[in-house]
Amino acid sequence: MEQRLTDEERLTLKTGAFGAVFLVSNADPGMFAMIRESIAASGALNDARGLVKEALTTGPLPQLPRDSALEVEAVVLPALGRAVDILRAKSPDDLAVYRQVVLAAADRVAEAHRGVVPAEAAVIERIRGALAEPA
Repeated sequence: MEQRLTDEERLTLKTGAFGAVFLVSNADPGMFAMIRESIAASGALNDARGLVKEALTTGPLPQLPRDSALEVEAVVLPALGRAVDILRAKSPDDLAVYRQVVLAAADRVAEAHRGVVPAEAAVIERIRGALAEPA
């Protein structure tokens, strides 16, 4: 029952996924960490397939706020929730793929430098919550 995604819907999926990586990376900042984390994230995002891979590899990069982590989170977490809704409606089989790819990228970013610190674990839990099924 897969349906094509609009450009806006693809950008929503990309904003959620790339933004999640950005949030985790910035939870424990550092220049050398950023390089390792970027490589780890790209590996996880490259594991996407089907409609999710198409959404994450085509079109423009998302524009995230640059003023504060709270502003970024205020954009990213709702984008993750909207991405879940979009996939549930248009391509339910790809929903698990999206969740898996986003969480794997977040986990790999956190583990890439000195293991997962509490700030990263807290961000990953918020990401996991945004990707969860509504109660």
